[in-house]
Amino acid sequence: MKFIYTDGRNQDFVKLCQLLDDYLNELAGGEANRQQYIPYNTLDAIRDVVLAYDDSSSPIGCASFKFYDNKVAEVKRVFVKSEYRGKGISKELMRLLEARAKEKGYNILLLETGASLVEAMGLYRSLGYGIMQNYGQYKDLQESICMQKNLS
Repeated sequence: MKFIYTDGRNQDFVKLCQLLDDYLNELAGGEANRQQYIPYNTLDAIRDVVLAYDDSSSPIGCASFKFYDNKVAEVKRVFVKSEYRGKGISKELMRLLEARAKEKGYNILLLETGASLVEAMGLYRSLGYGIMQNYGQYKDLQESICMQKNLS
């Protein structure tokens, strides 16, 4: 297993994000049921990415964050291929992502998830994220659950 830091233009990251979108579309019953979220999941503003590779150098997971304000970053596009889940990879991705955010001077990480993403909710809770009021573009989206973690 290998982990690397990269950016949002990395083609392995782009491919993993496509798999993530396919997974979310399946959960939601099709892309049409996720239309309101799609504009918030572009890769344009993502500068910080952690990728996980298996022993054969195939990309198997990712996590990223983007600038929210001077001391706050927003976690985006956390995903591990289904056949690799349950092995602690997502925890390690998040641990590395948090370390990078601290290095860059961020004190808080926030994120948006949903009640239907039970595994994701469990992951974030196990890492110390707590539910907060919905922020920004998610403020009026009833399906959204927003969480945050203080890094200091």
